[in-house]
Parts: sequence; structure tokens; C-alpha cells
Amino acid sequence: MANRFEQVDEVQPDAITLVLEQRGDGQWAKVHCPMSAAPALTEDKVSDSLPPKDALSGAVKLANQLKLAIVVVDRDAIWKKEWGELYRWTGDDDAG
Repeated sequence: MANRFEQVDEVQPDAITLVLEQRGDGQWAKVHCPMSAAPALTEDKVSDSLPPKDALSGAVKLANQLKLAIVVVDRDAIWKKEWGELYRWTGDDDAG
């Protein structure tokens, strides 16, 4: 079963947020982990700009360590299907 990631519009205070961005020099991503999401953190953590696939891999490792969800900000439609399913929560939880 493919991984599923919720698409959001901004960095979330209770999850690791992968922010994807299209820039003039290519596609980049940053991983945001606010201290409000993990009591073990003493400050907000933000990665350097990384290639999206590398940032996602790092976010997954961090999420597994800290037992946190990962959400994705993808304003520029960079997400690739092979990374998993990107969905937007609609409030309808009939799909289970």
C-alpha cells in the first residue's frame, strides 16, 4: 500500500511539513518540524533546501523517529505519484 500524505496550505504546528517549491534553479523542498509538534525539540527545526525526493526521505525518517504525521505544502504541483498518494482532507470521512 502506498504512503498517503495530506496536502495543506501552510506549515502545521502539530506535524512535520514538507514544503515543495518551484524556483528558477529547479525544484526544491524544505522540511519544517515545529517544536510544538515534538516535546523533545527545544526550537523549531527547518532543513536547508533539498531536492524534493531527498527532503521527503528525510521527513519520513524524522517522522518515524518522532512518531509524527507528515503533511505537504505543494503550491507548484511538484508532487510525483511514485512518492505516494497526495490528498486533500475534505471533511468527508466516508472512505475510511
